[in-house]
Amino acid sequence: MPHSPEHKKEHGSSVNNVSVKSSSFPSFSVPAGTAVGAAMRDLELPNKGESAIVCVRDNNGNLKDLSFIPEETTEFTPVPAHSPDGRAVIRHSATHVLAQAVQAEFPGTKLGIGPAIDNGFYYDIEREPFSREDLDKIEAEMKKIVKEDLKIERFELPRQEAIKFMEEKNEPYKVELINDLPEDAIISFYKQGEFTDLCAGFHIPSTKGLKAFKLISSSMAYWRGDSSRPQLQRIYGTAFNKKEELEDYLKYLEEIKKRDHNKLGREMELFTTVDVIGQGLPLFLPNGTKMINKLQRWIEDLEDNEWGYVRTKTPLFAKSDLYKISGHWDHYKEGMFILGDEEKDKEVFALRPMTCPFQYYAYKNTQKSYRDLPYRMAETSILFRNEDSGEMHGLTRVRQFTISEAHLVVTPEQTGEELKSVLELALYVLDTLGLKEDVSFRLSKWDPENKEKYLGDDEYWESTQNTLRNILIEKGLPFTEAEGEAAFYGPKIDIQTKNVYGKEDTMITVQLDCAIADKFDLYYVDQNGNRVRPYIIHRTSIGCYERTLAWLIEKYMGKFPTWLCPEQVRVLPISEKYIGYANKVLDKLRKNGIDAKLDNRDEKIGFKIREARLARLPYMLVVGEKEEADATVSVRSRFAGDEGVKSLDEFIEQICKEIRTKEIRKEEISEE
Repeated sequence: MPHSPEHKKEHGSSVNNVSVKSSSFPSFSVPAGTAVGAAMRDLELPNKGESAIVCVRDNNGNLKDLSFIPEETTEFTPVPAHSPDGRAVIRHSATHVLAQAVQAEFPGTKLGIGPAIDNGFYYDIEREPFSREDLDKIEAEMKKIVKEDLKIERFELPRQEAIKFMEEKNEPYKVELINDLPEDAIISFYKQGEFTDLCAGFHIPSTKGLKAFKLISSSMAYWRGDSSRPQLQRIYGTAFNKKEELEDYLKYLEEIKKRDHNKLGREMELFTTVDVIGQGLPLFLPNGTKMINKLQRWIEDLEDNEWGYVRTKTPLFAKSDLYKISGHWDHYKEGMFILGDEEKDKEVFALRPMTCPFQYYAYKNTQKSYRDLPYRMAETSILFRNEDSGEMHGLTRVRQFTISEAHLVVTPEQTGEELKSVLELALYVLDTLGLKEDVSFRLSKWDPENKEKYLGDDEYWESTQNTLRNILIEKGLPFTEAEGEAAFYGPKIDIQTKNVYGKEDTMITVQLDCAIADKFDLYYVDQNGNRVRPYIIHRTSIGCYERTLAWLIEKYMGKFPTWLCPEQVRVLPISEKYIGYANKVLDKLRKNGIDAKLDNRDEKIGFKIREARLARLPYMLVVGEKEEADATVSVRSRFAGDEGVKSLDEFIEQICKEIRTKEIRKEEISEE
């Protein structure tokens, strides 16, 4: 793998850290001075097929190439191609073949980094954007390189020789990576034919071991993930040991593309984007707007009427002075949209990336006592964040978004119960939406090696992190811990989910802040008349509405629960003669709060039904002579197909209950 910024001593490859032992083969001993591959041949271990041995692990868990020669007799465990580690090594080797092919097709291109990743690999390259035709040319060249059966060989160089070697190749990014390696790092390279790349390893023995691969796409990526650095082009690909596995994966990709909210949401006319308006600024169309409004009204009523919140409405921007008090100006300025010039203008403003400091002043408007706490302030907040262009995608990462934000001002004694309460609210929301089984939990901690990024000392962070950790344990929620993911003022419980492509983002967050009250002079009067600093809980209940809608689109593939659908019922008259009765049905549906439309086109009823099904509608009401005479409707649904004839009142009672309870009705048939 080409070197990444995270390389440690002996520039530890990400391949080396992929997984634990996954081999079903017994370990074997390799005498000193003997290549691992040579020792394997004597054991007649497989070198073809899905069980082909592509590398080995030593007793310390470190991967080694089959060309590795131990200095003393050593035990190794075979790593087969079908194992997670074996697959990572194959994909890792594919990055080198990709880089070689790119430089063959486009001479003079400069190479960045290119690791193996889940389900594939990528390489960052300095060049103008690649077209699909470019990727096809590169892939064809890769196949030629594989056919050449080039031996993949490792060698090492001292630091200065390594730098000179890469300078002569005019590879400035590689030179930078070498310079960033520890002084005692072993600097290694891998050579195949005329191509050589800086690399920590590990690889299959020759290029012919790449049996099945495909270049998927390309996109822009900043060098080393830093928006101030050059823009490179990232080519994504995948590789497997068998063509059948590759074919299955490509079919899988085609299937998940059908769920991609960025594609499906546009097809369903929920939202769109326009270049002249700007990237990361989606336009919600009538159907999408209706869905967002339904979610918002539900959450606001839930928070205000059942969970004890009061509601605020605060400005969308403020003077820089406010953000300087909160610390956002020092810690988050680069992610904000600034209005004005600090050097020229008397006042500089910024669009808000959060609601916290605004609500603090709402709290401060009147003096509060311990009797007023917990004081729970909620707001449906429009926020603005200057996201990198390469990070934005559909509705999951945008520059303007709407969030169910809230800040709870609590006494230290109330903190535990209030944290449990906000977590319970989040779980209730997830359960109602049908997303509870799709999320994971993360304790986001500070980075003790980078303390200048945060407020508070070691004791503060250990205490607050332990508080959140104990809440998760008490609730019986499995969780991971992530260093460096905390807010600058406190740790977080992040509720994570993944999109159809496996990319993980935060959906809901709960944050504990015991430091900010002092900055804003927040206090409450206790039983003894003393002013006491409160704690602050920052939280969302449904998170960002845009991102949540994206996940709902992908979860349900556009077949939303009835309560959430922008169109819940479509009335279908059999012919023009029954449009009058159809309008009466429509009017009664709407008066009962049901989102209904009338299809009065001069089309056959079968055509109308097919179109309604393709629109993923929950219900269709077919009306004709008999229905008009009996004040009934013929009910069809995507859940059960033909549900028979019902009185209009019966149907309304049924669907109103389904909407009120937010039932997620299961589909019992498939009419596709």
